[in-house]
Amino acid sequence: MLKGLFQADKKNMERMEERVAETVYDPLQYFLSDSQWDWRPLNNQIARDGDRLLGGYNDSALIIDETGLPKKGKESVGVAQQWCGQLGKVDNCQVAVFATLARGNFSLPIDFRLYLPEEWIKDRKRCEKAKIPADQIVFKTKHEQALEMVFLARKDGVRFKWVGFDGFYGDNPAFLRQLADNGEEFMGDIHKDHQLYYEDPKPIASPPTSEKGKQTKKLQAQTRSMRVDRWVRKQAPGAWQRIAILDGSKGKIFVDILHRIIWLWDGKEPEARRWRLVVRREIDSPEEIKYSLSNALLDTPTERLAFMQAQRYWVERPFQDAKNQCGMGDYQALGWFAWHHHMSMVLLAMLFMLEQRLQHQSDVPQLSCPDVATLLKSVLPRKDITEDEVLRQLEVRHRKRQASIDAAYRKQQKDGLLPLAACSPK
Repeated sequence: MLKGLFQADKKNMERMEERVAETVYDPLQYFLSDSQWDWRPLNNQIARDGDRLLGGYNDSALIIDETGLPKKGKESVGVAQQWCGQLGKVDNCQVAVFATLARGNFSLPIDFRLYLPEEWIKDRKRCEKAKIPADQIVFKTKHEQALEMVFLARKDGVRFKWVGFDGFYGDNPAFLRQLADNGEEFMGDIHKDHQLYYEDPKPIASPPTSEKGKQTKKLQAQTRSMRVDRWVRKQAPGAWQRIAILDGSKGKIFVDILHRIIWLWDGKEPEARRWRLVVRREIDSPEEIKYSLSNALLDTPTERLAFMQAQRYWVERPFQDAKNQCGMGDYQALGWFAWHHHMSMVLLAMLFMLEQRLQHQSDVPQLSCPDVATLLKSVLPRKDITEDEVLRQLEVRHRKRQASIDAAYRKQQKDGLLPLAACSPK
């Protein structure tokens, strides 16, 4: 199957069988959909290998991000009308949360969680049809899934300096507090309407309204919060600092950085969290502004904060490579086991490409995942596509299409939409 992910144009079993030498459809389909092999040990080994290649450096980071996988119909496990980043809108799709180990422009997804919307959790029969194990039919938010992966990676010895994530996760104060309370350093984006305190709110209990009034337990801030974008607009032009954050194909990439100490308070904790606000403004497009929060040590240099904030840029590339080269979103895996088996094989393919890029970095520094995939397609053994083989493949395709048509007509007859004598078109 791993060869098929590289060789086949579409990553389903039919196309793999047509391209990969000495491959038979039924064993491939069984391996993906029906066999009960546990993918977790494989994922754990991929994480260990990823740590060997990218972990343990001062610039090693664990980046949390999700990706949407557009799907048709209602049968694919976890599919629902939900936000799909790939399409930029709410649509029918599966959503998975990934943990990606990154160092500079090298990165590797090492863990994943399929998000199950509440409509799935409430429909037991639907879950059983998709072969979801009983202990997995429990609703978990994406934030909970992300925390699971962070803590598991740390427990298993994956060495990363900080955790990075986008505004969906950064705008959740409970998520940030749990990371901080577990000793994790983070750099997370927030949205422009995020409310922050720029002076310590020093929360205290509200005083009684009269001499006979009871002391309330509700805490009140002694300073006012402000939207982060409004605070930024009040800053003097000289408050920004120009810093190089990345090495691009046309030289270093410079941005303007603004940062200061802030306080984040949830209205309940006895003390506010004293963290860092990092704001980045693009030089050529000053209206493009990114806001981030970090619990990095207070003496962390601005250059380091700007570098940490910029590293999430690289996480988009492995998703592009995984989808374009390894079939992350191009598959026919309806059930729970099939989906997890497929994603584990995608991660294994990504690990192989990362190893090749790092191994040949000194002599081929520009080697990319698409380059590796192109080379593999040219060197891996392929089925001898003779005229007879082409005709055989066409016959198989047509037979399966007709079987699908026949099944649709039988269903309509069973549902009373067609007379029993009606025949499907041949």
